[in-house]
Amino acid sequence: MSEMAKAQEWQALSGEQLAELRAEAVEKYEGLKAKGLKLDLSRGKPSSDVLDLSNALFDRLDTYKAEDGTDVRNYGVLDGLPECKRLFSELLGIPAGQMIVGGNSSLTHMYNTFAMLYLFGTADGFEPWGKAGKVKIICPCPGYDRHFSVSEDFGAEMVTVAMLEDGPDMDAVEVLVASDPAVKGIWLVPLYSNPTGSVVSEEKAARLASMKTAAGDFRIFWDNAYGVHHLWEEHKAPDILALCEQAGNPDRAFYYFSTSKINFPGAGIGLVASGVGNIARMKSHLTMQTIGFDKVAQLRTVKFFDGKAENVHLHMKKIAEVLRPRFDVVLGNLEREFAGTGVLSWVEPKGGYFVSVDTLPGCAKAVVAMAKEAGVTLTGAGATWPYKKDPQDSNIRIAPTYPALPELEQTMELLALCIKIVSIDKLLGDMV
Repeated sequence: MSEMAKAQEWQALSGEQLAELRAEAVEKYEGLKAKGLKLDLSRGKPSSDVLDLSNALFDRLDTYKAEDGTDVRNYGVLDGLPECKRLFSELLGIPAGQMIVGGNSSLTHMYNTFAMLYLFGTADGFEPWGKAGKVKIICPCPGYDRHFSVSEDFGAEMVTVAMLEDGPDMDAVEVLVASDPAVKGIWLVPLYSNPTGSVVSEEKAARLASMKTAAGDFRIFWDNAYGVHHLWEEHKAPDILALCEQAGNPDRAFYYFSTSKINFPGAGIGLVASGVGNIARMKSHLTMQTIGFDKVAQLRTVKFFDGKAENVHLHMKKIAEVLRPRFDVVLGNLEREFAGTGVLSWVEPKGGYFVSVDTLPGCAKAVVAMAKEAGVTLTGAGATWPYKKDPQDSNIRIAPTYPALPELEQTMELLALCIKIVSIDKLLGDMV
């Protein structure tokens, strides 16, 4: 970027100055495009060097017997091995008796939760959501596309509120839940939210747990996917289950967690926790679905961490050491190329797996398409909003965790050029 461009916001530049910047960016873009790149920043997958940290996972299983004598190779133990539940209880601070430990995907638990609510209603006797007519789910945005997909698959209408640095816009949430009995739930990633890295505050969590709702069967879907994924400093998600219990709404929240980005995603563990009534109800329906989840994976995980939460935290510090340089590449590139230009804003995440950027309105889809043309796949523009419709067409989610560092540096170089070209085209168009 020229010194002239760094010195002032691009909105203040003349058409000739912008055209000069554009020509410089296009030349570099065409040079990278000619290299035939094939890079992917579309999903937040662990990199090979992160996965390698768990290669001993299969070596630690020196017995097939759980602590109570259960042969983990066989049927049984519907809700999880006691020692596995104890590990997660210590790690997350949630009661072992209020969780179900299942397969490798917490998303399965989320989907099953919706299926139970739609087919059978709630543990406290409310009618099935499938018979309730219209069902609305609050979706803080930008947010996680798979939450939106689950809601859409069941036909729920998604209502957006802003996701702020300390959680959702609670003033907006409280108005919605108090005024409309069709508003049945809210999705949240409480710690290092996808994609902004926001952390829900204790105050906002308490408001969620205690707020008055027109729907007696209102539910919080608390997806703590990044509960131990600290990058620079450690934060902690509020204890939503305890807050709901204290507020007299013990079955209001469903809590989800998994080891998918802790060891091997394909051989991990997912869990759901909730009030005693909800868990009993879920277990009664699980008996029709399975005779037991993968207990070998459960015991393997316990053995890998010696059953101690402190060893999980030590393992996550090793992962953070691998991931921090990748985030440094992304954030360093954004600062170097766009600080002071006024054409791009971004959030420095406190942890988690993503970096969220906002282009000028109307530019995100064009940036993603231009990157794709040059061989770089990004998460689709609009994916961080319900129905893939970002009202400003501005948000782009960057997932820096999977590529090797040299590939990531090249990708960010190309992405910056795409943002520059599309932004300048927008500014020049506004001058006409």
